[in-house]
Amino acid sequence: MESSEEDDDFPSIESITPQSKVDSLYQSHTEKGIRKLCCELLDLKDAVENLCGNMRTKYLAFLRISEEAVEMEHELVELRKHISAQGILVQDLMTGVCRQLEEWNQSTTEVQPDPEIGELQDPLPIETDDHKIVLEKIDVLLAEHKVEEALEALDSEERNSPELKSSGDTSSTEGSSYRSDFLKRKAVLEGQLVEVTGQPFVSFPELQRALSGLIKIGKGPLAHQLLLKFYGSRLEKSIEALSPSCSVCPKTYPATLSKLVFSAISLATMKSGSIFGDNPVYTNRVVQWAEWEIEYFVRLVKENAPSSSTVSALRAASVCVQASLNYSLMLERQGLKLSKLILVLLWPFIEEVLELNFRRARKLVLDLVEADECMSFSPRFAAPLSAFTISSDSMLADSGIRFMCIVEDILEQLTPLTILHFGGNILSRIGQLFDKYMDALIKALPGPSDDDNLTELKEFVSFRAETDSEQLAILGVAFTILEELLPNAVMNLWKQQSEGGEPKSGSAENVTPIPSTSTGLKDWRRHLQHSFDKLRDHFCRQYVLSFIYSREGKTRLDAQIYLNGDGEDLYWGSTPLPSLPFQALFAKLQQLATVAGDVLLGKEKIQKILLARLTETVVMWLSDEQEFWGVFEDDTGPLQPLGLQQLILDMHFTVEIARFAGYPSRHVHQIASAIIARAIRAFSARGIEVQSALPEDEWFVETAKSAINKLLLGTEEIDEDNITLHDHIVLDSDDSVSSLSSVESTDSFASASMGELDSPRHFDDSEG
Repeated sequence: MESSEEDDDFPSIESITPQSKVDSLYQSHTEKGIRKLCCELLDLKDAVENLCGNMRTKYLAFLRISEEAVEMEHELVELRKHISAQGILVQDLMTGVCRQLEEWNQSTTEVQPDPEIGELQDPLPIETDDHKIVLEKIDVLLAEHKVEEALEALDSEERNSPELKSSGDTSSTEGSSYRSDFLKRKAVLEGQLVEVTGQPFVSFPELQRALSGLIKIGKGPLAHQLLLKFYGSRLEKSIEALSPSCSVCPKTYPATLSKLVFSAISLATMKSGSIFGDNPVYTNRVVQWAEWEIEYFVRLVKENAPSSSTVSALRAASVCVQASLNYSLMLERQGLKLSKLILVLLWPFIEEVLELNFRRARKLVLDLVEADECMSFSPRFAAPLSAFTISSDSMLADSGIRFMCIVEDILEQLTPLTILHFGGNILSRIGQLFDKYMDALIKALPGPSDDDNLTELKEFVSFRAETDSEQLAILGVAFTILEELLPNAVMNLWKQQSEGGEPKSGSAENVTPIPSTSTGLKDWRRHLQHSFDKLRDHFCRQYVLSFIYSREGKTRLDAQIYLNGDGEDLYWGSTPLPSLPFQALFAKLQQLATVAGDVLLGKEKIQKILLARLTETVVMWLSDEQEFWGVFEDDTGPLQPLGLQQLILDMHFTVEIARFAGYPSRHVHQIASAIIARAIRAFSARGIEVQSALPEDEWFVETAKSAINKLLLGTEEIDEDNITLHDHIVLDSDDSVSSLSSVESTDSFASASMGELDSPRHFDDSEG
C-alpha cells in the first residue's frame, strides 16, 4: 500500500508530458496578448527608426540646399558687381573714344575742310550717349537697391542737366525722351523708398533716411503721410498687445491706453517738426491726425469700460480724464491744444457713468438693492451717528452710516482733474442723493408727507419714529450729516484737488474755476440746507398739529375763548396769565427741550433751530387759519375788550418764549405783530374802542415775562381737568402735563437762566 502511494506522488519518467503539450495546454490568453504586443512594439520601433533616419536625411538635404542658396546669392551679388564694373569700363572706354574722335575731328578740320571728312565730324551722338550712360548707371543702382547712391545720382543729374531743368517744353525729341526716361527712374526710386517705409520692422533711422529721400525727389506730402502712417501702425500694434489686459485691469486700462496714444502723438509731432520744419501745412495735418487718434482712443475707452453703473467704471472714467488731460497739457508745449477736444469727447461718457452710478447709489440709500461686497462701511462714521441710537434697534444710525459710506465710495473714485472739470455736476448729484435721503427720513416721521406719490420711497420705510426721542434722533442724524460728515468728506477732497491737482502748464484758457473757490460750493451747501429744512419743517408741522388738534380732530386753539371776556377759560385777574392753550404750549416746549437736551447732546444749534421753528409754526398756523379768524369777523358772535387783551397777551407771551430761550425771534415777532394788527382791526370793525380798552405795549411785555417766571417757578399749576376749552381743548394723555413745575427749569429751553428775562438775547432770524 505504501509503495503505491509513492508511485502516485512521484510518477515515473515515462509519464512526463512534453513541453509543446504543456505550452498548448497551459498557455494563457494574457501571455499570448503580451507576446503579440511585444512584436507590435518591435515593429513600431523599427518604423520610428526609419522615420528618424528619413527626417535626418531630409534635414541634411535642406541644410545643403540652404547653403547652396546662400552661395548662389553671394555669386549673384558678385556677378552684379562684375557687371557694374564692366559697365563702368565700357562707359570710360566710350568716353575716351569719343574724346579722341572729337580731338581728331578738330585737328582735321583745321588742316583741310574736306566734305568727306565733314561727314565724320559727328560720328556719335555724344550727348545722347551721355544720357544713356547716366540712365544705365541709375538702372544699375536701382537694381542693386542702392537707394542712397541712386538718389545722389538722380539729384546730381537733375541739377546739371539743362533738359531736366526746363519746365517741360523741350526743343528736341531726344530731350523729351530723356526727361521721360529720367522721371520713370525717379518713380522707381520713389517706389523703393515707399517700400522701405512699409516694412514691418523698419527702424526709425532707416525710416528717416527714406523720408529724407522722398523729400529730395519732391515728394514731401507723401513723406509726411508715411510718417503719420508709421506711428499710426505702431500705435495700433501696441493697442492690440494691450487689449487682453482690459478685462484683467479695467481701472488702469484707460491710463495705459492714454499713455500709448499721447506718446505716439507726441513722437509724431516732434519728428514731424524735426524732419519737415514748421510748415503750417504739415502742422495742420499732424493736428488732424492727432484728433482722429483721440477720437479712436475715446471710442476704445467706451467699448472696453466696465458696466457704467459700477464703481469700477467711475474709477476708470476718472483715471481716463486725469491721464488724458495731463498728457494733453504736456502736448501744449509742442503746440498742440487738445484739452477742449478731449473734454468734448469724454463729456457724454462721464455723464453716463455719473448718472448710472448715482442711480445705483439712490437704490442703495433707499435699500432697494444689496450693497456691493467690495464696498466697505467706514467705522469713522459710526461714532458720530451711533450717538442717536435710542434703543436696541440701530436701523436709523445704520441708514446714516450707509448713506455716508455710499457717498464716500463715489468720492474716492474721483481724480483731481475730474473734480476740476466735473465738480459742479458731481456736487449737484450728491445734493440730489441727499434729497432722496431726506425724503426717506420724512417717510419715517408720523403724518402724511408731500411725496406720497413716490413709489420707491414707500418701499424704503423700514422703521417708524413714534416717540419724541426717535423723531429727534432722525433730525440729529440728518443734521450731523448736513453740518459735519458730508461737507467734511467733500471739502477734504476738494481741498486736496486745489492743493495738488491744479495744472502746472500755462493752460488758463482751458481751466474752469475750482468749485471750492466759486459760488458752486456755496450753492451746494444752500441746496443741502433747503433739503434739510423740508425734514425739519415736516417735523415741526406735524408736532404743532398734534398739539393743536386732538385725536378726535377738534382744535385746541379755538377762537371762542376770546369771545367772552369773563369766560372760565381765561386766567384774568390780579395776575393775568396766557390762555390755557398757550400755557400748555409752553409746557410742551419745555418737555421737548428736555428730551432734545438728551437726544441732541452737544447739538445746541439744532436744538435752538427746532424750538424756534416750532414757535414760529404755531403763530404761522394761527395767522393762516381762516376758521379761527372767521369767528372774529362774523357779526353774530359777541366781542369784549378782555378777549382782545387776552389774544394780544398770548402773542406777546409767544414772542417772549422765543426770546427767553434764546431762539431767533425776529420772524416770530413779525408774525405775532401781524396777528395783533388783524385782531385789532377785527375788534374795531365790531365797534370796540380799542385804544381806550388796551394797556400800553410795555404792560403786555412785562406781563408775559412775569407769566413765564410764574410758570417756571411752579406757582401756577395746570390741572389736566382745567385744560378744557368748551370741551375742545383737552390734552392727550401722553402729552398732558399736570404741573409746569414738574420740569426742572435748569433743564428747560437749553438751560436758559432766569436772568435772561430782563435782558433777552436778540438773534437775527436766519430762518426767515
